[in-house]
Amino acid sequence: MSGGIKGWPEGERPRERLIRQGSEGLSDAELLALILRTGDHAAKQSAIDLGRQLLKEFGDLRSLGSASIAEICRVKGIGPAKAVSIKAAIEIANRCTARTLSDGDRYTSPAQVFEHYYPHFRERRKEYVHALLLDGKNRVMRNLQISEGSLNQSIVHPREVFNPAVRDSAAAIIIVHNHPSGDPTPSREDLELTRRLKEAGELMGIRLLDHVIIGDGSYVSLADKGLL
Repeated sequence: MSGGIKGWPEGERPRERLIRQGSEGLSDAELLALILRTGDHAAKQSAIDLGRQLLKEFGDLRSLGSASIAEICRVKGIGPAKAVSIKAAIEIANRCTARTLSDGDRYTSPAQVFEHYYPHFRERRKEYVHALLLDGKNRVMRNLQISEGSLNQSIVHPREVFNPAVRDSAAAIIIVHNHPSGDPTPSREDLELTRRLKEAGELMGIRLLDHVIIGDGSYVSLADKGLL
């Protein structure tokens, strides 16, 4: 169907169907239509038509979520306001699924780190390095981004990691970064970075507890692998 959704029979409108039946029964295109709200009147396309066009362009919701505002706006009928609404909705979904490690929470396992970071990393196309600063009882003091890299590389110097750790009097740190390829297997560069950070930490009396690499739905803990 094309044209405005308001002209559809009430039983076929996504909003009314969601109210009556819940969101589970709606297709991806229909959910996008509720976010977009209006279609492209000039092209006589409904919001659902635009939703289908977005899915055709990007393949699925996950790929759409990783697209930039500029890339989304290249789809005919999608302007900045609609693109921003899509990005905001996907970020809300990511935050809902994240099990956050908040200040004061006690670190217990690398799985905890994965659950915290994966929703934020899974749509990223570049490599990001983060650090968790911990006190003497392994409680989170601070969570910060250390660097943002290219498609497959992020250059990190030990001073970028340990300067904030020293300022905050952290007793230990955990390094976390993503592999945009989806494969969390540590590279030679990852192992070399871990070695350098461990040595620097030993000199300053700040323990490197772990280096967790996050991929597509999985992770590698270098501490669990005996690589620290």
